[in-house]
Amino acid sequence: QVQLVESGGGLVQPGGSLRLSCAASGMIFSIYAMGWYRQAPGKQRELVAAITSGANTNYADSVKGRFTISRDNAANTVYLQMNSLKPEDTAVYYCNAHLLHSAYWGQGTQVTVSS
Repeated sequence: QVQLVESGGGLVQPGGSLRLSCAASGMIFSIYAMGWYRQAPGKQRELVAAITSGANTNYADSVKGRFTISRDNAANTVYLQMNSLKPEDTAVYYCNAHLLHSAYWGQGTQVTVSS
């Protein structure tokens, strides 16, 4: 069965950095598109960044230039490097795996940006 396990969240000051990781198992990782979504309290879940099986990337306008998504197919892991963090980046961050009509979600990891 497919499992996605996020890690790397936490409390960071504005301007700081965090790197999120999502370890996948039970799937042929390399053929899946992977994404990071986030959901802040009272708001809808939104796409933050995505990377295709061919390593093409796209980002939400709000994070362009600050966040970088990458993947290591040998390690079955997708990463989200987050720099210059802002209080409005505070949310639960979710890993997503997508292939045709199949989609899987991790349990989420909390990121809090506060002084």
